Amino acid sequence: MKGHAFSLRFSLLLGILCVLLLLSGCTRDSLPEEDTGGLKIVASIFPAYDFARQICTEEDTLHLLIAPGMDSHSYSPSPQDIIAIEDCDIFIYVGGSSDTWLDDILSSIDLSEKQIVRMMDCVDLLEEGHPEQQEHSHGEEENHVHEQELVDEHVWTSPRNAMRITEKISSALQAAAPQQAMIYEEKCAAYLEQLEDLDARFRDLVKNAARKRLVFGDRFPLRYFVNEYGLDYQAAYIGCSTEAEPSAAMIAELIDLVREEQIPVILKLEMSNDNIAKTIAADSGADIRIFQSCHTLSKEDFEAGKSYISLMEENLIVLEEALN
Repeated sequence: MKGHAFSLRFSLLLGILCVLLLLSGCTRDSLPEEDTGGLKIVASIFPAYDFARQICTEEDTLHLLIAPGMDSHSYSPSPQDIIAIEDCDIFIYVGGSSDTWLDDILSSIDLSEKQIVRMMDCVDLLEEGHPEQQEHSHGEEENHVHEQELVDEHVWTSPRNAMRITEKISSALQAAAPQQAMIYEEKCAAYLEQLEDLDARFRDLVKNAARKRLVFGDRFPLRYFVNEYGLDYQAAYIGCSTEAEPSAAMIAELIDLVREEQIPVILKLEMSNDNIAKTIAADSGADIRIFQSCHTLSKEDFEAGKSYISLMEENLIVLEEALN
């Protein structure tokens, strides 16, 4: 594999330089002209990338595999991506069923000198979807899907989990570059304080809210978030992985719930279709707001410097409206 990767490197070098792949240092999002002497870090998705960039130094370089605006469910690695994974010092990924494409890549390269952070190993895992909704049949095919994929992979949606993941990334950085350990530790501590503050703001908001239920006219990748803050929810989909559309009965049930409880806001996810949310809103009189799962973000938001914390601060504003 290494000989093959070397030949790919040679033949693709000019192309890589021309298109400026998203190999980024902590202060820039382009391919470095020369080796900076720092760590090479590859993250599969935006949350992992963002947590790492809060800790790494200017000498370190970051590569985000699934670029902003890209649908992670349709992503397939390019030869350049495979080279980046092979050459990196630290690789950070989710580790669930959505990452099965990584199995062959990781099994074919030498991992002995790499630090691997699997985000799902950093936290206590929860099942995908609402227990009550799981009891309602949406069809035999859909139920079979959920029997196979019950674990919610979106572990970063809880700020407390984000703290645990960040600590693991910091430990990996320190292990890979012991001479920089104090810097990584200090930067990690500063970022954890920001996450602590974010967590406290969510707790205070929920504590003083008029209601505790959220309604999503969309898929639902937020079990860790609602579980952390003691919120209840109903969603059009049981979880996030299913391809089946919700039934008319389920949509009618959500419309009735919104009317009965006078819920002011229907939530949808970033960069998703809003047809179901519009249907519920039109028949219930509720408004539609976007709740950020932070799984990905648009290219424009990425270039504007938005981060996990800034996206979660947008959620604070939306949540206050939804719960009051």
